[in-house]
Amino acid sequence: MDKNKDRLTDVEKSVEFVEKHTEKNTVCSKTESKNVDKNKKGNKKTVFILVILAIVISIGPLFALKGAEFGGSDDAGSKVVSEIKGKEYEPWFEPVMEKLIGGELPGEIESLLFCVQTGIGVGIVAYVFGYLVARKKYSSQK
Repeated sequence: MDKNKDRLTDVEKSVEFVEKHTEKNTVCSKTESKNVDKNKKGNKKTVFILVILAIVISIGPLFALKGAEFGGSDDAGSKVVSEIKGKEYEPWFEPVMEKLIGGELPGEIESLLFCVQTGIGVGIVAYVFGYLVARKKYSSQK
């Protein structure tokens, strides 16, 4: 019976503690709530402007340079090396995947591998940013 009473008092103390601290965090003045509303509007406007800017930057070259060929960096690098050395560029080694499968990778597989690599990179960057934001958030609470 004493164990149940002890548990009950522990639970009551925990509930009081939570109620006490949530009241502190949820009470805010009217001016604070107005400032939050203004910040939300400002953030929405900033995000909207940045999205439009990203779209213009990515689509703009297609309209500005009509008929231009957009080649990869490998082709451009090979041409520059050929111009400098005066002879055609010869790779130093054969790509590992091409050796393993005994031929050239199909375009779809190449795109898939590139997307997987991009996904891994984005995951790492997102994790680092999340870690930094959380560290900043929780270090200011102490």
